[in-house]
Amino acid sequence: MFRLIKYIGFLTLLLLFAACRQERNAYYTIDGFTQGTSYHIIYHDVQQRDLSPAIDSILKDFSKSLSVYDSLSLISKINRNETTEVDQYFAQVFHRAKEIYNDTRGALDISAAPLFNAWGFGFKKREKVTPQLIDSLKTFTGMDKVRLEGRQIVKSDARITFNMNAIAQGYSVDVVCEWFASQGIADYLVEIGGEIRCHGKNKKGNQWAVGIDKPEENNMTAGEHLQTVVHFTNRAMATSGNYRKFYVENGEKYSHTINPASGRPVTHSLLSATLFTADAMTADAYATVCMVVGLERAKEILQQHPEWGAYLIYEKDGMLQTFTTADVQDMMK
Repeated sequence: MFRLIKYIGFLTLLLLFAACRQERNAYYTIDGFTQGTSYHIIYHDVQQRDLSPAIDSILKDFSKSLSVYDSLSLISKINRNETTEVDQYFAQVFHRAKEIYNDTRGALDISAAPLFNAWGFGFKKREKVTPQLIDSLKTFTGMDKVRLEGRQIVKSDARITFNMNAIAQGYSVDVVCEWFASQGIADYLVEIGGEIRCHGKNKKGNQWAVGIDKPEENNMTAGEHLQTVVHFTNRAMATSGNYRKFYVENGEKYSHTINPASGRPVTHSLLSATLFTADAMTADAYATVCMVVGLERAKEILQQHPEWGAYLIYEKDGMLQTFTTADVQDMMK
């Protein structure tokens, strides 16, 4: 009897040890909505903390600054000229956006919001676009017409407005990742609006696996039809494409990617651009840049940044073709 009790007690200790070990290895998931899109976060915490309230608070503060979907946000007030004073979030994105604007000859322009509105991809009713209208709108677009002096935005024209969607979501991913690092979280994946950054290992102890969508017009649900799957860690990834947001009028297709130089939707063979960089803000912005400038110019930009990885999908002779950097080829194995 004593042996039986001793055995049962030993078995109980084993089960408790296994349960505690399982809890210490638990991965937690947080889902929600921010900046007009959804987010999905996975993290591992040996302290078994529920970090969802803190993440929710961070993303709410971020949205109050840079979300154009919130009429009371800072960026919305700046667009209406109700204030000129920016916060740290706005300043960080503004400075980086201006750097990229200069680096890409204006391919990324956060002041091009009036052009997006005119073509029906902003927050206003689509207009009848004419060359005269485009010329008129371009008189108050361009990062050369606005600057930041301390914490004050200075516009050369009061009609200048901003839309930071092509860079802000990536930055919000970085903000969450940096907060995780400050909390001692080493294993995580943060995805906001399709922009991703991961670190450490997944639940199985492997690198994180992420799918790249096939750029087909009927592929409207992320993750439903994949082009390929990549495995990576300690890196950020962002994809931009023209196959979901577009409309057809009089037999002509108009994509949501606007070239700030021409003021018109782009028309080239590049369908999707996925970039891998150290931070999500850079990946987000330059994925958009690639879609603006097209395949050949995108390759030139990638040659200038050999530390980046890329997976470009384009159409040739009615077939999908890919351009893949060597490191991304390794990720697909």
